[in-house]
Amino acid sequence: MTDERILQRAFRPRARLLQLLGDQLIGSARLALFELVKNAYDADASEVTITFTKLGTPDAAISIRDDGQGMSLDVIENIWLVPGDDHRERARGSAVRSPRFQRLPLGEKGVGRFAVHKLGDTIRLVTRAEGQPECVAEFDWDRLLQETYLTDAEITVRERAPEVFSSGTGTLIEVTRLRSEDWTRGTIRDLYRQVTSIASPFGDRGGNFEVKLEVPEHPEWLATLPGLRQLLEMAPYRFEFDFDGSRLHYRYEFVGIPGVKLEGRISEREEVHFQIPPADEPDDLDPIDEPRPKRRTRMTADPSTLEGIGRVSGKFHIFDRDKKVLPNYGDTRFLERFLNQNGGVRVYRDGVRVYNYGEPSDDWLGLDLRRVNEPTKRLSRNITIGVVDLGLAESPGLQEKTNREGFVETAAYERLRRVVLGALWILQVERNLDKERIREVTGGASEVPQGLAGPLTELRRLARENSVGDVLEPTIRRIEEDYQTLRENFARSGVSHAGLAIIFHEVERGVRVLTGSINDPSMTIESLRDQAGQLQGVLETSSQLLRNTTTKPGSLRDMVRTARDLSLLRFRLHGIKLECPALEDHGPDATATFASGLVLGALTNLIDNAVHWVKVRHPEPGERRIYVNVIPDYEGGPAIVVADNGTGFLDDPATMVSPFFTRRPGGSGLGLYFANLVMDLNEGRLVFPTMDQAEVPDGYDGAVAALVFGRV
Repeated sequence: MTDERILQRAFRPRARLLQLLGDQLIGSARLALFELVKNAYDADASEVTITFTKLGTPDAAISIRDDGQGMSLDVIENIWLVPGDDHRERARGSAVRSPRFQRLPLGEKGVGRFAVHKLGDTIRLVTRAEGQPECVAEFDWDRLLQETYLTDAEITVRERAPEVFSSGTGTLIEVTRLRSEDWTRGTIRDLYRQVTSIASPFGDRGGNFEVKLEVPEHPEWLATLPGLRQLLEMAPYRFEFDFDGSRLHYRYEFVGIPGVKLEGRISEREEVHFQIPPADEPDDLDPIDEPRPKRRTRMTADPSTLEGIGRVSGKFHIFDRDKKVLPNYGDTRFLERFLNQNGGVRVYRDGVRVYNYGEPSDDWLGLDLRRVNEPTKRLSRNITIGVVDLGLAESPGLQEKTNREGFVETAAYERLRRVVLGALWILQVERNLDKERIREVTGGASEVPQGLAGPLTELRRLARENSVGDVLEPTIRRIEEDYQTLRENFARSGVSHAGLAIIFHEVERGVRVLTGSINDPSMTIESLRDQAGQLQGVLETSSQLLRNTTTKPGSLRDMVRTARDLSLLRFRLHGIKLECPALEDHGPDATATFASGLVLGALTNLIDNAVHWVKVRHPEPGERRIYVNVIPDYEGGPAIVVADNGTGFLDDPATMVSPFFTRRPGGSGLGLYFANLVMDLNEGRLVFPTMDQAEVPDGYDGAVAALVFGRV
């Protein structure tokens, strides 16, 4: 028989636990004040005032006063003094709203109130609930920490006749013996920017809620701070969107720029097929032996996208920091400083900010990273002031982190990011149309491709991490050298920057596919080596744009057959029905003179566009249709026609064939430009006829494009 001891004991938390809650769960003193302001919001306050007094002296103090519901002695004893109490989480889960402003509580975990212990060692709490005496509680951490266990660290709470809140309810917290003496002009101004942004500048979905910050001994510290609403009027581009799961409604407005003679423009639409970036970016343009598992093909958002998130809306003001535009707004340093401090995309739930989205250190949408290779086309945080609005009751899938620095990065959070990025893509497209108009007026330069440094650096990193660096490094080095040589040759030959961008587009796409393959555990070393060789071959193929490519007569039917054969796998993967009369017995044919390699690239670009847009309009396979045919005589020459039953074109032909223009999220905007350039080089043209003009049968009501050749 063995000796055995069985004990049953309760946890005995140390008294220092409360101070640790404030220290470890709250990142900074400024964030601690932010949490206390959120508590005031939960208490149904309409106003909260933060006051700093006697800063720089031993008597420095901070007070936080609100006009909320206040607390009774019972609430203090059974809720406020109970770490981790879940009454707000339960109220939120049961959709119990506050009586005055019908708010759902922001707090969940019952620890936010301990943020006050991050600020100082002596705390005095004065509070009064409706119809109750005033309650006063005092915390002296020097005394409390002398006790070993939390159960021995007693706090005295007394009731008295109202003195501070004699004519109403509310809570006052006074903090002395401050733990941080770094309350300078700079930190106070940073705090002002943070706490005044808790309530959305674009609306009051959470009811009236105002935050005031006062430094009586230094009023000049806050006197010159810019007001957000005042400066928003200086943004030339405005955008609003609302997505309910079924339809996206958006309104874009270009209001003009002082001193630039350019009319404003408004674009307002309702989109049934709202494109969002896929979770795993598909790239089926490269030959593969069989479908890859778990490849995302759905291109649009639907009600399931908003599961656990609820309706998503947003408002954005976009500024222009172009050197030929910014001086038109007067004090450029003032505006740039404002944008550097306030730029970004904030998130609000029930009109109250979710910290720390939109802070200078936060780029939750990856805007700056996406802008690296297209600095004049993509949005960045330092020109964007935007908010995303959510409803608290409708977004249970978005849970805030315990340290109050954003949402837990769940699947719902990722879907929220994709919805916002999809809306921002539309804004980006509309803005770029006006940016081009501005460049035409001011004489600004078009964008120059930035090169492959970023994508290749990422490829190298992943190759090393996956132990295939030795296999891929020789090819990566060769790609760098060949690309640089091509870039120099382009410069000497006088070919446009857009021509160079085509090569960058093709190579960057290959880099992206190879990067994805490295992360695919099913890919063998030999497969990676083959893909790297194909990527190197892209540079050789692209260099045809620099050579006098040989043209010779050829059959358009044969060209269509080659393009069809290259695309058969894609059609099967995506459930697309192809109708191609030219390849039927006795189908139409014509002879034209062209450089076959370039024209094949142009035709496959048209097919690529058709594949994308039928997937957008028809998320599920079954109704996707593409039509390809040869017209022996179309307005003076033979033509190859590509039509589909997708969403159709929204823009005029001149815009569609301009470099870098695209309504496809993540697209380069070079497909139609490339096709147009190829037809120019082959003495033909790219046109966009009607379905009747292109002799397209019934059943196709999307886009139609035609490659028209000269006669032999």
